[in-house]
Formats: sequence, structure tokens, C-alpha cells
Amino acid sequence: MSVRELSELDLPSVWAAVRREVRPTTFLDRPELGVLLVSETFQHTGSFKIRAATAVAQNVAAPRLLTASSGNFGAALARATARAGKAATVVMPMRSAAVKVEAVRRLGATVDLIDTDRITRAARVGELAQLDPEAQVVSPYDDPWVVAGNATLAVELFERPEVPDCVVVPVGGGGLSSGFVVARDRMGARCLVVGAEPRLANDAARSLRAGVLCRNEREPDTLCDGVRTLSLGRLNFEILRAGLDGLVEVSEEAVARAVRLLYSEVNLKAEPTGALALAAFLEAPERFAGQRVACVVSGGNVDPALYARLITG
Repeated sequence: MSVRELSELDLPSVWAAVRREVRPTTFLDRPELGVLLVSETFQHTGSFKIRAATAVAQNVAAPRLLTASSGNFGAALARATARAGKAATVVMPMRSAAVKVEAVRRLGATVDLIDTDRITRAARVGELAQLDPEAQVVSPYDDPWVVAGNATLAVELFERPEVPDCVVVPVGGGGLSSGFVVARDRMGARCLVVGAEPRLANDAARSLRAGVLCRNEREPDTLCDGVRTLSLGRLNFEILRAGLDGLVEVSEEAVARAVRLLYSEVNLKAEPTGALALAAFLEAPERFAGQRVACVVSGGNVDPALYARLITG
């Protein structure tokens, strides 16, 4: 589906159906940090991904769905398909956090673990699709229903009496940031949408600078496992190229600092990907000077051993 076709969807109806199945997001105004936190850590399955997965499960006719995920979308799709009476298989890298692999299995999906140095996630999903022609392949980000579902998080922010001047959103494949751009434009909200991306996984920044889709040669070795994508999705690239208001490349050190601050100052457990937006705000303060800023904390599913190392410095 193209950007034009996405824009022609009855988004209010899609949004209403998704919102009946998900928890409202948590807004935490933290003046000591200088930001409004938009936290999805208390969401079903611990991240915003349930919004996208619910939209997919509600609108795709196939009885079985195939996807690739480092964990959060896999867990969300497992829950959403179970509630819709469907089945899901999730291709996951062997180095995925054990807590995420266990969550996908616990929620009822089949997990297919792969060595991403030997085969890409997309290639393995393709193999499984050939074995099961009735199954439908779903991208965690490059899919119109995913973008529409993710937009419900932005809708909640833009419905507030005071809309921020700027919202900072993690960027991996681009599904969440695309949802924010689509919702902002559809609702006519006056708010900048700025992406946050690890410097070690800066394919989105390179793509937007070049004006063409750029790819990583292999999955980036960043703390932020939720954004270890090879590239933006094609649909997402078109949306972000037209509507994103900037992108901050973030160091691994800033991500770790943001995880610690969310723990020590907010009592909020965030995974590294979930701390990306705050890390961007902390690392590029001049970019946000004088603005009312919201930072999306996209999820809280993190390996306990890694989390212990991060919060102890």
C-alpha cells in the first residue's frame, strides 16, 4: 500500500478499534528533566508494539501470520493473534534478550531462532512463507496497518489540552515515527516530530540525508535491540522523508545514561530502545532549547543482567 492509499484509510475507525484493545499510555510530566515522558512501559506486552499488532490482527484475513522481530513486536503479535483466534510464528535472532524470547512463547506464538550472521530475518521469513502459503507475512514497521495502529499513541498525545512543541520518537524501521507523522498531519496538530536513532545504526539518518533508502550491511551492534534493522521500511521512508522534522543520532553512552536517569529520577524501567528519545534530548539540548518537549519511552522489556549493568554504570 502506498502513502496515498494509507491516507485514504478510515483512520478514525481503525484508531477507535485499536484503542478498545490497548491500555491508555502513561504521561509523566518531569520538570526536573525538562520533558513530558510518554511511557508505553505499562502497555500490554510492555511496549507500544501492541498497537500495531492489534491493527494487523483485526484487519488481516489470513489465519496465520509470519513476522520477524527482536522481541517486542513478536510478543505483541502473539497476544493480538491469540485474541483474534489466529496463530503467529516469529523469527527471532539468537542474540535476542531471553526475556523477550520467553514472552513470545508464553503468549502462544511459535519462535524460530536464527543466526543473523548466516541468514537474514527476511530470508528466513521468506522460507517459512514458502512452506505455508496460507500464512501472511507481516512487517513490524513496513505495513500500512502497523503505521495506522502505531498512530494511536500519537493520537493520545495530540488529544491533550496542551500539545508539546516537539515530540521525540525512537526510529528503527520507522513504524512508530511514521505513525506520529500520519496522526499529526491527519489531526492538524502543531507539533514537530523528531526521530532518535543510535549512531551505530544510523541508516535512517543516512537515508534522509541522501534522499534514497540506505541499508546497513548487517544488523547493527547497538544496545538498542529494538532498532537493529537493516533499513527503514519503504513506506516509512516515504512518510518520514516528507514529514519528519529532524533526526538526532545518539551515542551508546547517552542511551545508557538515559536508562539510568529513568530508573533513578523517574523510577521507570526502560529498555535501551525505550530510552532513545530521552537520550537524544540529553545529548542535543541545543536542538530543543526553548521548546516544550515530549519524549516517547517506547518499551520496558530488557534483559535483567543487561539492565543491572546499565543502571549501575
